[in-house]
Amino acid sequence: MKLNFLTQMREAAQQLINKGIPLQRAFERPSMRDINPPPPNAAPRTPEPAPSTAPEPAPSTAPEPAHTPNPATHPAEYAQDILNRMGINIDLQANLGHAIDLGSLLHPSPAQPVTEGAQFISGSYTNHAGTRNYKLYIPASYHGQAMPLLVMLHGCTQNPDDFAAGTQMNQLAEEMGCLVVYPEQNAQANHSKCWNWFNAIDQQRGQGEPSIIAGIAQQIIEEYPVNERQVYVAGLSAGGAMAVIAGTLYPELFAAVGVHSGLPFASAQDLPSALTAMKRGVHRAAKAGNPAQPIIVFHGDNDTTVNPVNGEQVMAQRLHHHRGARPSVQSGTVPDGYSYTQTTHLKADGTPVGEHWVVHGAGHAWSGGSASGSYTDAKGPNASREMLRFFRTVS
Repeated sequence: MKLNFLTQMREAAQQLINKGIPLQRAFERPSMRDINPPPPNAAPRTPEPAPSTAPEPAPSTAPEPAHTPNPATHPAEYAQDILNRMGINIDLQANLGHAIDLGSLLHPSPAQPVTEGAQFISGSYTNHAGTRNYKLYIPASYHGQAMPLLVMLHGCTQNPDDFAAGTQMNQLAEEMGCLVVYPEQNAQANHSKCWNWFNAIDQQRGQGEPSIIAGIAQQIIEEYPVNERQVYVAGLSAGGAMAVIAGTLYPELFAAVGVHSGLPFASAQDLPSALTAMKRGVHRAAKAGNPAQPIIVFHGDNDTTVNPVNGEQVMAQRLHHHRGARPSVQSGTVPDGYSYTQTTHLKADGTPVGEHWVVHGAGHAWSGGSASGSYTDAKGPNASREMLRFFRTVS
């Protein structure tokens, strides 16, 4: 998140001092915990031992300052002293005029191994709406032949490496032979690195972030031999909402859409209406979507961040083009995991126009994901694999 260091760090530190809490103890990182409650009747989980591979940080050889700077008279020096005590190696004076992404500093993305012969490369795209970086995964099986392209939009506070690690989409790209590009939201555009799905300008073709996302996909198409009939977009949470928007605005580019814990198109016009939609769903979802563009939706029915009714509304928004579609319902259970209900909506000729997966007991997390990334829950069905399977089926 982006912080006003000279105000917020000073206030936070002063509160700790007033409470008599030593700074070093106050800023110790808490132990990690699951983001979702355990299912009913689940056996208590044995705490995992602390990692033993990381060495203890070497004690500083620099002399201790004679005194702590006064926050009232020397706020910058005081904030720098706190950062030093927290072990954050950043020159505050050199960054006073910039947004500092503390989330990335405190929780750096784990380095994920890349399959021999594969590449996970960085790039950027710029148009009138701005610039966004991205990372592109090129599987080892790529030797110049045309491949499908999947655009993956991360959730709030995430980044391409984190999202790739959690969804394990790069590993599946190796297996199924496709390119995967991960556009990255930045802290200047949104303090929490959320895609701005709730802004009116970001719900219009040729404007805002949808134009940047479409531009990134088009740039990859121009640089690599992509099968243009197999270009897809998917995302989680804010990224899922933005995937709906990008797919709706650019149906000639994206052949299908994947939405995990997202919201319908144009479900909010500002932050207050966004919070309402997340909590209660949309009062009346706009009719949107291309009838020829299939969609797959995943949502946990224990999601307290984005109400699962939004998943139903995403599907209903798309199905208004297909009044005659008939549902086919299947249920199942992941071994030692959650049960789920999968509803496939079929046209008269048996062609699927949408799939809706409700994961019973799951919260706001990528179903079947890896603990290597944030906001994942391995106890659910594998959303990554099912999305790629659906995309291949409908294309």
